[in-house]
This record gives sequence, structure tokens and C-alpha cells, in this order.
Amino acid sequence: MKKIIVLLLLTVGCCLWAVPADAAKKKQVKQLSDREYWCQEAYKMAQPVLENMAKGELQQNMKTEFSPSFDNRNRKVVYMETFGRLMAGIAPWLSLPDDDTPEGLQRRQLREWALASYKNSVDPQSPDYLCWGVSGQNLVDAAYIAESFIRAYDALWVPLDEVTKQRYISEFKKLRSIEPPYTNWFLFSSVIESFIAKAAGLKEYDDFRVMMTIRKVEEWYVGDGWYADGPVFAFDYYSSYVFHAMYLETLQNMIDAKANTRLEYKKYYDRALKRAQKFSIILERFISPEGTFPVIGRSTPYRLAAMQPLALIAWYQKLPSDLSNGQVRAALTQVMHRMYDQQQNYNDGGFLTIGFCGSQPETADWYTNNGSLYMTSLSLMPLGLPADHDFWTCEAQPWTQVKAWGGQPFPKDHRWADDIQTRDRW
Repeated sequence: MKKIIVLLLLTVGCCLWAVPADAAKKKQVKQLSDREYWCQEAYKMAQPVLENMAKGELQQNMKTEFSPSFDNRNRKVVYMETFGRLMAGIAPWLSLPDDDTPEGLQRRQLREWALASYKNSVDPQSPDYLCWGVSGQNLVDAAYIAESFIRAYDALWVPLDEVTKQRYISEFKKLRSIEPPYTNWFLFSSVIESFIAKAAGLKEYDDFRVMMTIRKVEEWYVGDGWYADGPVFAFDYYSSYVFHAMYLETLQNMIDAKANTRLEYKKYYDRALKRAQKFSIILERFISPEGTFPVIGRSTPYRLAAMQPLALIAWYQKLPSDLSNGQVRAALTQVMHRMYDQQQNYNDGGFLTIGFCGSQPETADWYTNNGSLYMTSLSLMPLGLPADHDFWTCEAQPWTQVKAWGGQPFPKDHRWADDIQTRDRW
């Protein structure tokens, strides 16, 4: 009888541990490193957009999707949203020097497509000339295009021919006719104008739009890394989507342009960087042991754009002492696996579909189209660190929630107060 029981247990055990045929096949597939996985996801996201746009065929071939409650703005904004937001996220990656690795070859191809796409987007004779100036929405996505130039100035702006550069400066200036709402939109104006100052000279930019934005952003800072989206605080991810990155980039552009105004831009920048570092700590703590994070506020279909400040500070190599490269990479990678591996985030044309984790059209706001969703690329900025950087080569480490829920030591979290004071210079 004992022998029978033992045989039964062994048989059950074999059944429980037997590897299904499809799983066995998967095991034979080479396990991707974290960087290879990130590159795979970046290329999957970018290739359908840039390959089509480089040939002037994006508007012809893109399978678009709009919110069920989409407002009456010109629907062609979808193409500018797609291109601008995608490029803002992958620009750091495309700024790396060429090499003959599989990643390097993909990166070079994407950069070539991107440069052709930039040219087409401001060429009135191209079928993919973007709908500059037909909607207030253009101010938003022109800012993301400018942001892509900021993030890869030598790789994406400098190589453009002079006609294309002048067309961009001209289109950017025309957007001054758009009156931004009293919200994060001020930063779209400041990013564009500060980029003009850097790229075209101080005589060409609108100083007031930059100065007013800086003063308003300072008024809207509510503490501990959070910005209110205008005079009233909302618990959402707009500190991630817009504030931290575009504020730092506005200030850095003014430093690069050597602007001499009432404001000491370097002090403002240093203070804003500390705020972004604190917010990075908060975002990292939002990531659960399973790789999920709270779904809060509006614009949730922007997906991993919620993690932009954490990705930005990692790319800047300015992570605070509480965050190691190993834990940030491990945490973000786990979120990507949780979001991208099982759910259907792309339509049958290869373009992102409306949703947070999969196709969830009910998550859309009145301004959402599937071009809006390319904001998720903003989480990919650490790809701008070379493959041999410690961010990619160090051992993966448990992030804060893994430590906390696993009974391991983890750092305490306290309020960060501003310790840099700024006063007008005269």
C-alpha cells in the first residue's frame, strides 16, 4: 500500500512539474537581457510610425482611434501627437553613437527614418506635413517635438538642413497665437520659446512666455515633489507627464542660451532638480512588488509616462542616494513586463491602442486619441545611457516595495523642503 501511495505521489509530482510543449519551446528562446527587452519594446513602438512617416505615408497608413467623447478639434492632430510624443521618449536612445551591434543597427535605422520624418513634418509639399496651427492642441505636441530636439540636440537637430531648421523656427513662432489655458500648458510655451533661444538666438525668443511660466510654476509648487496643475491641486500624474521634465528643460535651455534676465536660472534649475529627485523617490515607491502602480487621475492611457521623472533622473545619472541603478532598472523593467507582455496594447496596424494595460477605450478622456498614447515612450529615456553603463550592467536589486513587503530593511521616507532660495537679480 505504501508503495502505491509513493508511486501516486511521484506521478502527481511529475504531472505538476511537467513542462508543457509550448513552454518548453519558450525556454529554448534566448532570454533577453533587460536592455535587449527595452530595445525590443522601443523598436516595436517606433518602427511603424517612423518607417511610414519617413516615406510620407503615416497619414495614409496609420490606423487611428479616437475617444468616444472626442471633442470638435481637427482630428489630424493625431499625427503630430504620435510623432512628437514618440520622439520625445526615444530621442536619448537615438543620440547614442553608431555601432554594428543588432541594437546599433536598429537605432541607426530609426534615426535615419526620424531625420526624414522631421523634414516631412514641416515640408508643405509632403503628404505627412503636420497640421501646424489648426488647433490649440498643436501647442502641446510642438512642445514634445521641441523636447525631442532638446534631448538629442547633436543627433536630431544639428544634422537637419537649414531650410528644415528655419521651417521649424517659423512654425514654432506661429504658435504664439495660441493662448494656453492657465495650467501645465504654460510649460509647452516655455519649452518651445526656450528652445528657440538656444537654437536660433536670444533675439528670436519671447522672453515673457518663459519668465511668466517660471514664476507660475514656482507658485504652483505644493511641496515634496508635487506641482499643482494650475492654481488648484489635482492628485494625478501631470507632475510626471509635464511639470518636472519640461521645467528642467526650460531652465537648462536658458542656461545654454546664456540668457541674462532677472532670474538666476542655475539656482532655479538646481532647486527643480532636487524636487524631481524627490518625486523620483515617490514614483519608485509607487511600484508594487508585482510591477503595478496606482492608476489615478486623468490621462491614464499615457501608460508608463507616469514614470517619466524616474526615467529622466536615471538618464541624467542624478538618482538620489535612496535609489540605486539596479533597483530602478529592475522596477521599471517589471512594470514594462506587466504592462506589455500579456495585454494587447497595439492594434492590428501595429499602432498603440487606447487603454492603460491593453485595449480599454473607456479610459479615454475627451482629448484622447491613439497618438496621445505615445507619451508612454517617455519611460524609455534610460536607453540613452550606453549599454556598458552601470544602469544596465549592475545586478538587478529589489525595489522599495519588494523590500518592505519582504521583511527586508528599506529607507525611511521624509518630506524634502526647498533649501535653495531664489531672488530677482535686480
